[in-house]
Amino acid sequence: MKPLRIFISSVQSEFSEERQVLRDWLCNDPLMRRFYGPFLFEHVPALDRRADDIYLDEVTACDIYIGLFGNHYGHEGARGISPTEGEFTKATEKHKSRLIFVKGSDDKNRHPKMQALIQRVGQELIRCRYATSSELIGSVYAALVQDLEIRGLLRRGLFDAAPCPKVTLTDLDEERMAKFLGHARRARGFPLAADATSMEFVNPLLTVV
Repeated sequence: MKPLRIFISSVQSEFSEERQVLRDWLCNDPLMRRFYGPFLFEHVPALDRRADDIYLDEVTACDIYIGLFGNHYGHEGARGISPTEGEFTKATEKHKSRLIFVKGSDDKNRHPKMQALIQRVGQELIRCRYATSSELIGSVYAALVQDLEIRGLLRRGLFDAAPCPKVTLTDLDEERMAKFLGHARRARGFPLAADATSMEFVNPLLTVV
């Protein structure tokens, strides 16, 4: 499968170490590298395009937005908005999966606009407040494993027992149902008739034998 694209957003100067550590981990961890591909703006080659156009296009193209929020707000553009806030806004508008990690538990030293952004994000999107890179990696790992489970890419149980949330009864193929039921009746005395309805097929307890 094509790796899911992760856009890592933060004030680059404040999070230069965490950004690189997070990227290296995503690229080298046996599980993470199988499913995810990280994007860092600083690794984009020089192009004849506006920087804000590039990063907003990358947010639009990504599958998951990871935001690292700290004390600094970042350079404010013509509209008084930093790239970090602009990226979060774009991810929200495009309905991306957003995972927010806040560095430090003390908000008193944060830039007022960063404080406002954290309040805007809300507690439901903040996965953790962390102090070290190892704590960040642990929290990102837990969040991404949950993401894989939600997407149905990582299962803990048997494949046949896994739910198919987007499937309805109309997706069942009647010809294949009849073929399966005929084989099951001959091989192990399966109680349903070959002309059983879709509802009877998925829930044999509804059928009176």
